[in-house]
Order: sequence, then C-alpha cells, then structure tokens
Amino acid sequence: MELDEGKQKFIQSWGTLGSNWGINRTMAQIHALLLICPEALSAMEIKEQLNISMGNTNMNIRSLIDWGLVYKKLKPGERKEFFVAEKDMWEVVKKIVIQRKKRELEPVIKMLDEISAVQGHCEESDEFCKVVKDIKLFSNKADSILDKLIKADSNWFMKSFINLIK
Repeated sequence: MELDEGKQKFIQSWGTLGSNWGINRTMAQIHALLLICPEALSAMEIKEQLNISMGNTNMNIRSLIDWGLVYKKLKPGERKEFFVAEKDMWEVVKKIVIQRKKRELEPVIKMLDEISAVQGHCEESDEFCKVVKDIKLFSNKADSILDKLIKADSNWFMKSFINLIK
C-alpha cells in the first residue's frame, strides 16, 4: 500500500470512528489529517486536501479547538492561522471522554436528580422511583470512574487495564 492510499484510508476510517465518539465525520477527518501531518496546516490546506467547503472547514476546526483536540500554531512571517492536532493519544482520549461526559452523562445525572424527587405511594410510583434510583446509581458510578480516568496518567491506566483483562 502506498503512503497516499494509507493516509486516505486512515482519514476515512477515523472519520467513521469519530461518529462513534460523538464527533461528526468531517470533524474527525480534519482531526485525522492534522494527526498524521508533520507540519501545521492552514484552513485552506485542510479544505483542499479533504475537498470540503471553507465554511465546513472553519466550523469543524473551531469545534476541534473547543474540544481541545486541535491548537492554533503561529508561523513566523505568516498572517494565516495554522492548526496542529494534539498527538498524545492519552490526552486525545481524555479530552474526548471529558467532552462526552459533559455532553451526555452530566445532563442525564442532572435530569435524574430532578425526577428522583417524584412523590407518590402507589405501585407505579414505587416502580418509577426504583428504576430512576438504579439508573442514577449506575450513572453516578460511571461518572466517578470517568473522573478517575481523566485524572489518571497513562501508566496507571494501562497497568489497571492489563490487570483487569488477566
């Protein structure tokens, strides 16, 4: 397989994976391109290499910056903005976990806190409260585990993971 073919396959595959992480396909493809490029790229270079619109390019770069997955990089003598991806995969995973937790888990926990105060003393309300309590317990445990993962360093995580699968 030639380098260009491998790069295209990686970008396409990363785009597909991105949608599983809560990132749209184009956003993930931009991230993939920046991950494999040895140099920072301008928005125009990203647009041309991925054959996407300038608006789509700019919008997704801003989202990647918001997620902490991409940074601006200044080049002396250049007026254009250039962008580079976070290349430490442990940091990438942590940043994705932080964003997914903030966008998905925290709203669920907040909603469960609100509805756990339902009043009533009948079979239906008892069942409702039991289910909400179980989901809330699971959600809070998941939140706690994700907090530990976010705070952990990669060595601790890998040792724990290896011990878990033994």
